[in-house]
Amino acid sequence: MNDKAKRMERRIALTKLLTDSPGRLFSLGYFSTMFGAAKSTLSEDVEAIQQALAEFGLGKLETVAGAAGGVRFLPYVSSQSTNEILTSLAETLASPERVLTGGFLYMSDLLFDAHIMARVGEVFMTCFAQSRPDCIMTVETKGIPLAMMTARAFNLPLAIARHGSKVTEGSAVSVYHVSGSNRRIQTMSLPKRAIAPGSRVLLIDDFMKAGGTARGMIDLVHEFDAAVVGLGVLIATEEPSQKLVDDYQALLILSDVDEHTKTVKIHSAL
Repeated sequence: MNDKAKRMERRIALTKLLTDSPGRLFSLGYFSTMFGAAKSTLSEDVEAIQQALAEFGLGKLETVAGAAGGVRFLPYVSSQSTNEILTSLAETLASPERVLTGGFLYMSDLLFDAHIMARVGEVFMTCFAQSRPDCIMTVETKGIPLAMMTARAFNLPLAIARHGSKVTEGSAVSVYHVSGSNRRIQTMSLPKRAIAPGSRVLLIDDFMKAGGTARGMIDLVHEFDAAVVGLGVLIATEEPSQKLVDDYQALLILSDVDEHTKTVKIHSAL
């Protein structure tokens, strides 16, 4: 095998390793041992991969200097790709077949589609990269896949609040919150070991109407002496315009679901 072929194979393998572990810092020494190549050669490989990813808007390779440094892949999504992702989602959700009795919108299949949620998680990572969270948090159940993919994009742990504590998770902190849609008082719990005091927490959820659940998550984070640095939701309803939370980033805005005409009005919020 000639040197050119070896270089191409090494770069393909490097790209695979880096993009499979977004946010993970790899040292050049690690790659040098794996591929039996000099660090200077690997630096050239990284630069070539970096240029290719940037040219096609597929993310960014970040190099960290120093003895503890290395290179990591950050799955930033370009504005064009973000628009394509959200437009496709909005068109899919606007299908008449998704309108359910009671004016609800069926979206479980999309929320549990790993490929779609991986892309949406990368969009959230791009939106909140500057907030520098220490962990991602959501509440059971449908928000879990989206929050997990967001945590993967950030290379951060995920904390999952529940509507009631579980004995298998040890002692927990609980708060009461009022559901914004039906005004019912509900309980939200999180294990004491899930979030360290002083943590910076990014909240992610699939849907928000009045913001009662989001308000509960914020209150729960504060019980841990931690800070909420952002709140992202996949879909927020247009009404009520006044939510129980002030600062959030929705990706899609749902204006109306008409059960009789089977029409859905939904559009990108970015």
